[in-house]
Amino acid sequence: MAEDSDLERTEPASSRRLEQAREDGRVPHSRELSAFLVLLAGVSALWTMGGWFAQHAKQLMRRGLSFGHDQAFDPYALANAFLSLSMEAMTLLAPLFLVAVLGALAGPLMLGGVVFSSKALAPDFNRINPLSGLKRIFSVQGIAELVKSVLKALLVGGVVYWVVVHQQDALFALLTQPLERGLVSFGDILLFAMLALVSGVALVSAIDVPFQLWQYHSKLRMTKEEVRQENKEQEGDPQVKGRIRSQQREMARRRMMADVPKADVVVTNPTHFAVALKYDSGQMGAPQVLAKGINLVAQNIRELAAKHDVPLLEAPPLARALYRHCDIGEQIPAALYGAVAEVMAYVYQLQQYLAGQTPSSLPPQAPQALPVPAELDPGQPVVEGMGA
Repeated sequence: MAEDSDLERTEPASSRRLEQAREDGRVPHSRELSAFLVLLAGVSALWTMGGWFAQHAKQLMRRGLSFGHDQAFDPYALANAFLSLSMEAMTLLAPLFLVAVLGALAGPLMLGGVVFSSKALAPDFNRINPLSGLKRIFSVQGIAELVKSVLKALLVGGVVYWVVVHQQDALFALLTQPLERGLVSFGDILLFAMLALVSGVALVSAIDVPFQLWQYHSKLRMTKEEVRQENKEQEGDPQVKGRIRSQQREMARRRMMADVPKADVVVTNPTHFAVALKYDSGQMGAPQVLAKGINLVAQNIRELAAKHDVPLLEAPPLARALYRHCDIGEQIPAALYGAVAEVMAYVYQLQQYLAGQTPSSLPPQAPQALPVPAELDPGQPVVEGMGA
């Protein structure tokens, strides 16, 4: 049962799946919305530009039906006149065509946005396969499209029938009106019919758009296994990520160990902790931690420091505080300035002694009881309520 549930497409499409669908040119679209917007744009253009359009159309028709004596006997006059009138007619209809094109483009933009995909232009021979065509015709989607087309035809036919019945008297009155008055009345009837048709198509598109969105997202639904696989691909295999983190830690440890020979001193616990410090008065405002570690790493730091003649100083409280409160590459906190200053002074004296630049024949004494605040030493219990 668990395997069956994993194979069922019960999960909504992820953002990555939606993005891949857009890359393939698959976006939601509604032909009914595009048809509604084209009709709405055309009716709006005729409503606002109807007077200008009728006036220029009247002039164009008058010019086309009138000609002089010279033009009647000129064999090229008819062709020239036809070409000239055709260009003027195209110029007259250009605003209407432009508005219709904008309406046709607005529908896909409203649902799917701007999508440029070469995959959608790739040849798909499955589309011309008769068997695939029959499957699409008799599929659930094909039956739904058939029902939708029938309902749309009934709705549009009903709207036309209602307009004819509603405007029956006005249509018969056209027979008794003069030509100019009849054209105006016919324009009013035509505009009313177009508005009714746009209202009917608007109802169809209002039903079709949610259906298309639901159908689009239903096709992109995912199984639980697909969701897990996608998450694994995006976040990475846990085992691979673990190996990467392990390699990163190993590389960081190697870089850290390479800096140990550059240290001025290594403060130890003496066995569990080791912290390598360096101070350059010309470049640093305070001593800096070059390396730190516990147990085996601490042992490696001590051995590498001894190999390169880096002084070792046993100061358990200071070593614990530095390890806990300082990261590699950071400067020590201000609360440890006093303790580390004594350590650096000891290192300087030791260097002078080893170089034979001190009058004393005895090596300098290592500092004892360094001033490490108790709240910074994880090995020192903090006593609360001492002032009570």
